[in-house]
Amino acid sequence: MKEKFYITTAIAYTSKKPHIGNTYEVILTDAIARYKRMRGYDVYFLTGTDEHGQKIQEAAESSGITPKEYVDKVAGEVKAIWDTFGATYDRFIRTTDDDHVAAVQGIFRKLYEQGDIYKGSYEGLYCTPCESFWTPSQLVDGKCPECGREVIKTSEEAYFLRLSKYADQLMKHIEENPDFIVPEMRKNEMVNNFLKPGLQDLCVSRSSFSWGVPVDFDNGHVIYVWVDALSNYITALGYTVDGCSEKYKKLWPADVHVVGKDIVRFHTIYWPIILLALGEPLPKKVLGHPWLLSGTDKMSKSRGNVLYGDDLAKQFGVDVIRYYLLSEMGFTDDGTITYENIIKTTNADLANVLGNLVNRTAAMIKQYFGGVIPEASEKNSDDVELFEQIDKYFAKALASFDEYKVADALKSVLEIFKCCNKYIDVTTPWVLAKDPEMKERLGSVMHNLVDGILRGAKLMLPIIPESAKGIFKIYGVDVPEDLSDDICFSGNVIDEVPILFARIDEKKMLSELMPKEDKKAEKKEKKAEEKAQKKAEKKEEEAPSEIEIGDFMKVKLTVGEILECEKVEKSDKLLKLIVDIETEKRQVVSGIAKFYEPNALIGKKIVLVSNLKPAKLRGVDSNGMILCSGEEDVRIVEIASDVPNGTGIR
Repeated sequence: MKEKFYITTAIAYTSKKPHIGNTYEVILTDAIARYKRMRGYDVYFLTGTDEHGQKIQEAAESSGITPKEYVDKVAGEVKAIWDTFGATYDRFIRTTDDDHVAAVQGIFRKLYEQGDIYKGSYEGLYCTPCESFWTPSQLVDGKCPECGREVIKTSEEAYFLRLSKYADQLMKHIEENPDFIVPEMRKNEMVNNFLKPGLQDLCVSRSSFSWGVPVDFDNGHVIYVWVDALSNYITALGYTVDGCSEKYKKLWPADVHVVGKDIVRFHTIYWPIILLALGEPLPKKVLGHPWLLSGTDKMSKSRGNVLYGDDLAKQFGVDVIRYYLLSEMGFTDDGTITYENIIKTTNADLANVLGNLVNRTAAMIKQYFGGVIPEASEKNSDDVELFEQIDKYFAKALASFDEYKVADALKSVLEIFKCCNKYIDVTTPWVLAKDPEMKERLGSVMHNLVDGILRGAKLMLPIIPESAKGIFKIYGVDVPEDLSDDICFSGNVIDEVPILFARIDEKKMLSELMPKEDKKAEKKEKKAEEKAQKKAEKKEEEAPSEIEIGDFMKVKLTVGEILECEKVEKSDKLLKLIVDIETEKRQVVSGIAKFYEPNALIGKKIVLVSNLKPAKLRGVDSNGMILCSGEEDVRIVEIASDVPNGTGIR
């Protein structure tokens, strides 16, 4: 019998269409769910929508429709976006579902009857957009500390949950289960900022608006979001205070709640205390993921920087956006999304590393073996090294997936494909093909490449499922359902070889995506840059004959790997390169176009002056300088391929 794995997202609030930051959470959860299925788990994946509250009632009134009509529309948009990105959820719960409403009323009634909820009145400062009460000391410049909007003085009759009654019990649970809240920084925030200072009782009903689950024993009160929305994780499984379903008994407690860092408090303090009061087990883990920023700012309509998942899927493709989000968002630090970054990541990772590897391997098998994948003969040292590296990165990827560090896992998977690309450079199949006596060796090389590609593709199935399936199809292999499945491919015939990921013309796409007013501003900026560049070229300084050691130590030299290279338009001298220096991918412009073809530089390890002040050359951002030798016959300074990216040189 398979071991169960129950995973949830936070349910999306239906006040408006979700932006790409909300969509990231569903994609992350889906990737974890897909991975767990491939590890043999019986997975249950829950997502859905939170559909009650004052903000929704006001939005419906301003739209001239009922709250139910309003949430039906937005919930439909949410579900459509989740489906667009291939979310493999088992239930999409809505807090307006009849079974949920009845179960929540029962939960509220039970907590009231056993004295954990009591009736009182509330006077405080309320933020309608965040649906949160604040004390004067919590405000920032007199406004909501979460969203920065105005708060209003509110006084109303309400019911309260006795948080303080269970605070010590919750603290003991956190201490005894160090992985209950991850990452650790989120746990420290909850303990130091909320539990240690002491918990105040929580308002769990409202009487100033009517759109919510009614308190069935007190007309005029509706159950507030904390009890209503949070309870979805158990009501979706058939929990009721009168008896629980077999599904609930099988699946609860949840193995992991995946939530944004801004709502960790609700899921690690309020929700566990509700469960403790009900006498139910607590979830095993709450994963508080970071935010996805638009550029350097949090997304908001007021800033005009909101991007939507369905739009991005149409512009770039579903798997491109899945890959970008899952590779960009780390375990603890906020990620960022811009059109430029999506394009750069797509070209560097998906087109250059993965797509190029898959396509040229298939093309060589068609050219040298009539499309039939050959058998492998005895391995030599190059082959052994290849599979040692693949095994190492495969194991690292599994370890990262198991800790839900998906970006780290993806980094290891990409290394598998880079090893295969390096293997091509080392074995030079095009040279082997010229010698009939090396036919068997050439066959082994092709076989080993397909083996490496398919091992990596297995790990890409949770990340870019449709594209990964396409890789297996190219090589005539059934898509594996389990990561431990052996893959047989010798003798398979390669038919069509579609381009998995085409390189994106950055200038053309940005021109298509950019609004007219932005284009005018860009044109003006470009003219100013060109003027400044000409001025800078005239004032080029001569190097001094001697410098102090302190002057030299100011220069930061870093090992980097060239991932991408292309000519700068309207320039005979300049190449634009993307250089991986471990901590980031740098764009650098270098005047070496007369000495190197762009493709010849990809994969080379170089030395980068990484603390050089950013500049613009021909209107293109340059963030560093590559060390080269010579004047008439310029050559880049190359570093051994086994030196890790980001290594300092001194």
